[in-house]
Amino acid sequence: MKAPPFRYHAPEDLASAVALLAQYENARVLAGGQSLMPMMNLRVAGPDHLIDLGRIADLRGIEETPQGLRIGAMVTQRALEKSELVARACPLLSEAVTHVGHQQTRNRGTLGGSLCHLDPGAELPVAAAALDAVLHVVGPARARDIAFADFPLDYLTSSLAPGEMLVHVTFPRADRRSGAAFLEFNRRPADFAIVSVAVTLTLGAEGVITQATIAIGGVSHAPVRLAQVENSLMGARADEAAFAGAAALAALTPCDGDEVYPADYRQELCGVLVRRALVIAAARAGGPAHV
Repeated sequence: MKAPPFRYHAPEDLASAVALLAQYENARVLAGGQSLMPMMNLRVAGPDHLIDLGRIADLRGIEETPQGLRIGAMVTQRALEKSELVARACPLLSEAVTHVGHQQTRNRGTLGGSLCHLDPGAELPVAAAALDAVLHVVGPARARDIAFADFPLDYLTSSLAPGEMLVHVTFPRADRRSGAAFLEFNRRPADFAIVSVAVTLTLGAEGVITQATIAIGGVSHAPVRLAQVENSLMGARADEAAFAGAAALAALTPCDGDEVYPADYRQELCGVLVRRALVIAAARAGGPAHV
């Protein structure tokens, strides 16, 4: 099946893209197209106007700033994967992106496209949730920042207002005594995750956990931060007892289910993956390699 008819626009700069988006009522921006084009071909989406962002240099680039690692919305997933700066400053994001689709998908897919599409099984939104990423958007009237926690509204629906578009994303730099891990369970490599887990741990003296963030994907319309599990780890030693308790709490996470993967199956996966990710993150933070 082919996409319904549409008009194609290829603006050269950000101001022109924002103006086009405000001018046309039924318009969509085109980033990598790895989600939007299949949806159009299946007639799930039918924009009258398609605004290609590929020529806008301001939407690309990876740089360190005082606020953290600033990444353009049109940076490809493959560029994230190969970036030494991302690997050093934001290892969780660097690891998460390796789980996204196949290399051919990552060659075209973008950071901004994945975050704005908000597929429940996608990996990059889970990493963004665990890292408390900040999304910088522009519209016809103003520019504003959105904490990722406030970005998802519903299934495949973000809090972008009409006429707004994502410009870049800021991720915090990893602490020297921190470790990160990203794990997922799927039927086949490159499939969307049934459950995914993103974890960061920061250790203080004698292996005491001073900070923990845990986000789960695949269990709801948007990534879920496990605040209760995070709180249970604060001040505890990074050992088997702490991680077993965290896993037990994670296994109580309310999950959506279906005929193939019911809710209780996903809950069990939450517990198993959280414990495994905590062990890996603790070892990378300089804690015990095996607990």
